[in-house]
Amino acid sequence: MITFKSLLIPTLAMSFTSFLLMTGSLANAEKIKVPLGQQGNAANAIERPSAGMTKAQVQKRFGEPTGFKDAVGKPPISSWSYNNFTVYFEYDRVIHSVLDHRAI
Repeated sequence: MITFKSLLIPTLAMSFTSFLLMTGSLANAEKIKVPLGQQGNAANAIERPSAGMTKAQVQKRFGEPTGFKDAVGKPPISSWSYNNFTVYFEYDRVIHSVLDHRAI
């Protein structure tokens, strides 16, 4: 005769075994955390144009860009690409410069 108790014990045993197998594989995962403030420290030493510089000042100091993107929107935002960074302009003035992503 099959009773509730005879069905419950094997079901619980299988559930517990499955749980142990699933959590055991998760426990072996390696986590590497790099604090946001420490990412790219070596690249931060790259000199870039600062906000407020004119296009003429940027070109004089950093040379001819490797690429251009025409102005879009209002106010017009354009960008110049260099080997390690991109410069964004609003009208004729730098509003921001960012390092280009480098895959590790």
